[in-house]
Amino acid sequence: MSGVVILRRRLLTRAGGLVATAGALPLLAGCDAINDAPAVRKILSMGEEMNRASQRALMDRNALAREFSRADLSPVFRANGTRLPPGADYAAHAARGFADWRVAVTGLVARPLSLSMADIRAMPQRSQITRHDCVEGWSAIGEWTGPQLATILKAAGVRDAARYIVFRCADRLGDALYYESCDMIDARHPQTILAWALNGAVLPIANGAPLRLRLERQLGYKHAKYLTGIEAVASLDGIGRGKGGYWEDRVDYEWYAGI
Repeated sequence: MSGVVILRRRLLTRAGGLVATAGALPLLAGCDAINDAPAVRKILSMGEEMNRASQRALMDRNALAREFSRADLSPVFRANGTRLPPGADYAAHAARGFADWRVAVTGLVARPLSLSMADIRAMPQRSQITRHDCVEGWSAIGEWTGPQLATILKAAGVRDAARYIVFRCADRLGDALYYESCDMIDARHPQTILAWALNGAVLPIANGAPLRLRLERQLGYKHAKYLTGIEAVASLDGIGRGKGGYWEDRVDYEWYAGI
């Protein structure tokens, strides 16, 4: 995993260096220089789309991520991103054991839903032991339990016009609430679940309680935590800054973070 991250950083650096050499912009350290350079962003976007298309063409769309045994579980499953969403509203939900937590299923659906945690736990469940790979270079293996996202989308009657699923979250980072998205292929993948349990116990707050996305064939920042909404959309335009995710909007993380 660390080799993949290093390679991506080298590609970003080389892209910035090539444009700087051509006189399009000065070569500056950090992500801001890349973010502020439309030419570089266009090049990176083209490369990402090529990478996504090649992975789709070469890989079985229903291929499973590797699953492990309980003997492989990490002693501690490290939390990624937010450890505790700010604000009194989340704190009140946590104090009540998330008994009143609701997840809205909206957008291009025939039957909008408002699901309680009891509703989610009453659905057919899937448990899977998989490895979480963080963009920062660390990995951990954990057992996740929850309903398949495909089950929920079927219950809501997702319309044919829907091309993406957007995941709304309760954690706020800076100026915006966290969000993520995936296409319908990954949304209906058998290992894409909404997990409410980790290693046989109720999901800890630091790991995304009461509900988080497990998108097993993508990097950790795609696995949105503290889910409040699932929205079926035809386009990502106009959502956040239009790139399909909080970090994609701000530091040009790849939207398709396949591993």
